[in-house]
Amino acid sequence: MANIITGIRVLCSIALLFCPTRSTSFYVLYIIAGLTDMVDGWVARLTNTVSEFGAKWDTIADFVFVAVCLIKLTPVIDIPNWICFWIGLIACLKFFNIGYGYLVHKKFVAIHSVMNKATGFLLLLFPLTLTVINMKYSAVVLCLVATCAAIHECLQLRTLQEV
Repeated sequence: MANIITGIRVLCSIALLFCPTRSTSFYVLYIIAGLTDMVDGWVARLTNTVSEFGAKWDTIADFVFVAVCLIKLTPVIDIPNWICFWIGLIACLKFFNIGYGYLVHKKFVAIHSVMNKATGFLLLLFPLTLTVINMKYSAVVLCLVATCAAIHECLQLRTLQEV
């Protein structure tokens, strides 16, 4: 069941590509995709169906969702260069973590930490708050949390004995 919920996130993410940005259909699919991200792991733990495949599938679904959101939202949001640079640094840290985890543990490692969950929640809220909170302020909070999450993830990978 949890993997089906994750699959719904992927389908909603792909459907977002065909919706006008900031339309009702866009926000409905966006919220559904975000909610599936919050509940799939919970359902897996509740039903005792946590699996390595499910963790990888969740990570893939997260990347698809974030990539689609970047494709759709970047053209309609005026993002200052310094925030773009910061986002690029966070992405570099995340890709380093993926590579490091693979080199050290000989497989792709997905760290589902509280910090990563907080980043995901703030990412979900970000486009929904653009009309009420100045983007520069919300982006700083989001980037700070995401940076801390990426650094925390790296530290967890270094101390992880066996995955």
